[in-house]
Amino acid sequence: MKLQINTEVVPFEGHLDEEAVFRQKIYEEMDAGQDEALYLCNLSDVARKLDVWREKMPRIKPYYAVKCNSDENVVRLLAKLGTGFDCASRAEINAVLKHGVTPDRIIFANPCKAITHIRHAAATNTSLMTFDTTVELEKIHSIYPSAQLVLRIRCDAKKAQCPLGEKFGADPKLEAPLLLANAKNLGLAVVGISFHVGSGCQDPPVFRKAIAAARELFDYALTLGYRLHLLDIGGGFPGDTGTDIGVIADVVNAALDDYFPAQEGLEIIAEPGRFFVSSAYTLAVTVHSKNERLGPDGTVAHVKYFVNEGVYGSFNCVLYDHQVVTPHVLTRTAGEVETRPDVKCTIWGPSCDGFDKICDNMVLPLLGIGDVLVFPNMGAYTLTIATTFNGFPNPRVMYFADRDIWDLVEPLAI
Repeated sequence: MKLQINTEVVPFEGHLDEEAVFRQKIYEEMDAGQDEALYLCNLSDVARKLDVWREKMPRIKPYYAVKCNSDENVVRLLAKLGTGFDCASRAEINAVLKHGVTPDRIIFANPCKAITHIRHAAATNTSLMTFDTTVELEKIHSIYPSAQLVLRIRCDAKKAQCPLGEKFGADPKLEAPLLLANAKNLGLAVVGISFHVGSGCQDPPVFRKAIAAARELFDYALTLGYRLHLLDIGGGFPGDTGTDIGVIADVVNAALDDYFPAQEGLEIIAEPGRFFVSSAYTLAVTVHSKNERLGPDGTVAHVKYFVNEGVYGSFNCVLYDHQVVTPHVLTRTAGEVETRPDVKCTIWGPSCDGFDKICDNMVLPLLGIGDVLVFPNMGAYTLTIATTFNGFPNPRVMYFADRDIWDLVEPLAI
């Protein structure tokens, strides 16, 4: 039976057969003369991630990092599920507030903010915000002196998908105590300490080191007359299919028990982004051209495939998020691909730019024009950063939700 895909969010029961959806929609559209790439977003996957988070780290409230994926359906769903939000600009603040989120569920977690954005935070009563320099303190003092401030310190993972320490974070030993003293002299309210070990952290023990450093600053702040009550452990949590936050959770929970045992009034938050959305999005692209290179024996030795999405679109994650993407083949008829020989290949995007390369040195079954490549785990730092360079449109997104969360997403349907 064909799916009746005529609403913004399509309900389903049981297992969502992504390949069946892609095979139906892409080949139907191809036969109708359309050839755009297509996303499938499983909103139930996003909701399940929140259940996992609450099970693994019950003391920590997630503040979703909007920059990771600002899709309105995701933001609305998480708003209804009660998460907080990490915003980096006035536009992101507005994107969250429009869904009924109160300002106390937002942290303006950009340590270096434009003056107009600070003014906007003041105008919307978005008072919780980070800083890591004296200049930022002085700006806030002159524009929004009643803001609730969180000092961001630096503690870098040895290995992370996207390091952040070179850009943000005060040295916890040398700079942070001086910044706390400067804030006190300015009469500003510092309420907590934050850190971010790096997006896509692959060094779980670093969380313990960072939490220990935060504890020292909580104690130092007390000598200045500050009673800090907020700890923000940032992001860095994996979200691809098959990954598990359990290892990081074990480190974090043990460190919190040691350095911040349960106490009245202490709030602990985090800023997960890719954890919530990476596995929820799958992208299907179509081969529209190819260039076969023959070997000495006359057989195909290497193929350049050209598809309808590239690094200036959703695959910007290859350039900017250091992501390694791996597709599988979807032909018009199930099982057809098994009869084809494997061949070495390169996958290129649609633009005329020589840097628009998605994958290199791959081995895939020999593909024809109109065959489809499906890329899983494409929800983080992809479509939200995509451009329309060379005039190529961004992919459409189809949304699905199972009956367990339908009451939450049904109002989103057209």
